Amino acid sequence: MAFSQYRAADQGGKIVEGIMEAEVEQSVVSRLREMGCVPLRITLPREGALAGHEARAPLFKRNKITQTELLQFTQELSTLLAAGLPLDRSLSILGSLIEGEHFTRVMRTLLEAVRAGKSLAASMGEHPDVFPKIYVNMIRAGEAGGILDAVLRYLVEYLERSLALKEDLKSALIYPVILAGAAGLSLTVLFVYVIPKFSVIFKDVGQALPWITKVVLDFSQLLTHYGWFILAGLIVLVVFGVYYLRTPEGRGEWDRLSLRLPLLGELVRKFETARFSRTLAALLRGGVPLLEALGTVQGVIGNTLLSRAISQVQVRVREGKGMARPLGDSGLFPTLALSMISVGEETGKLETMLNEVAEHYDQDVKRTTKRLTSILEPALILTMGLIIGVVVISMLLAIFSINDLPF
Repeated sequence: MAFSQYRAADQGGKIVEGIMEAEVEQSVVSRLREMGCVPLRITLPREGALAGHEARAPLFKRNKITQTELLQFTQELSTLLAAGLPLDRSLSILGSLIEGEHFTRVMRTLLEAVRAGKSLAASMGEHPDVFPKIYVNMIRAGEAGGILDAVLRYLVEYLERSLALKEDLKSALIYPVILAGAAGLSLTVLFVYVIPKFSVIFKDVGQALPWITKVVLDFSQLLTHYGWFILAGLIVLVVFGVYYLRTPEGRGEWDRLSLRLPLLGELVRKFETARFSRTLAALLRGGVPLLEALGTVQGVIGNTLLSRAISQVQVRVREGKGMARPLGDSGLFPTLALSMISVGEETGKLETMLNEVAEHYDQDVKRTTKRLTSILEPALILTMGLIIGVVVISMLLAIFSINDLPF
């Protein structure tokens, strides 16, 4: 039988920790509830070390709060509020559970503000580096409607789906990135250290070499003698490019280009459509009015062209017009998504249809990414093989030309 760690709050709000003999989370939850405790965090044997093995402190401090940490905080706050604990007591309990100096300070500030009579949403709004705009707006709607615990459950679902999509995309790109790095390193070693040794041999012979051999040798000499200058130039270009992309003009040009690129443009369009639909559905479900929700979504969308299109939609909705037609006039959103949104408006089930759109394009993005990576992997291998093949052939032709020399 394996052992699981747990953290829970008793009826008085006191944090209790311990180890329980159980292999599944549900068993731990049931036994803690029988003890009159509210489970906050359960660590199964496969997820972490047991008692006696403390977590190692990070080498470097960081102030950025990850989406995983925000999800964990939201889950625990939702659990405490659903168990009937007051908001200030729940924040006090979570303050003792949070790991990380920056997040702990933020929790202390939230607790002090709430005890001083300030709303939770207003307090969170003062920490945009921790709580995104959509998060704050949904909390504000939940407080206004008296459904904060329900809104927190919606936020948990929203964050889980967003995090799952990002993790799927990262997982799909890991192998191609490693493969490209290995290929680049191998070719660098080949041209900088291996080919120059052949160059010395051919130079001593003095024979006229085939043109393909000359091209390979010249490129090798270029990398050998000017490699560091080329690398420095590339670094300068990258730094300048990053700086330019951070400007409004550069960001606009990149967003325009990304939508026009073959394959990649369609993938970006689908990804942003899924994000738009999921975010808007979550806001509407949390009780945020449509106009305010569209303003929030505009700040969430990563592509500036799509963000401007949503701004125009907000103006048309304010005039009493629907949302589907203005989105279609922009020419940036997929036809299927527009049709489903139109049906949602006509039937009064906009939130439901937005969730359907988000689910559809989430799966579509996963399939497209998987298809592209499945093409990219053999393409990288084939490209590397062709380059090495050209190098080998050029060396063999030079060697054959040497054998033809009269001795």
